[in-house]
Amino acid sequence: MKIKIDTSLILPIVKKYANQKGSLISILQSVQELFGYISTDAIEFIAKKTGIAIAKIEGVASFYSQFRTEPIGKYHILFCLGTACHVNSGKEIFDRLKDFLDVKDNGTTEDGLFTLSGVACIGCCSLAPAFMISGKVYGGLTSEKAIEIIRGLRDNG
Repeated sequence: MKIKIDTSLILPIVKKYANQKGSLISILQSVQELFGYISTDAIEFIAKKTGIAIAKIEGVASFYSQFRTEPIGKYHILFCLGTACHVNSGKEIFDRLKDFLDVKDNGTTEDGLFTLSGVACIGCCSLAPAFMISGKVYGGLTSEKAIEIIRGLRDNG
């Protein structure tokens, strides 16, 4: 999904870190916070304004799991695959959600509404299995309950 971004909004970020050696990660974090991800256009703009090679910026953006180079859905589902969730059938529920949404791990639905990401832990082991959507935790999941939550969000847009 290609979305055109306003690269002029990146200029104040680049200027803020202009004289700080080793500030690429901070620049990328700020750009991702602004747009929700780091686009190819953003990478090219950062390279042009900082003199850092495009390949280096892409390398940093792809190396660290905190960075996304694709836009995410309106609802980002962080599905816990940690030990407590795993032993409580979390992986099976996660796989069922992938099928239901017709996405792979870290994939976004065609309508751009949902992105499903398997994560190591969301810190809610007592609620296992659990996922987090837009900062709200849902626990005690079954496949049916998880799909019902997704349907409810889809119905509300």
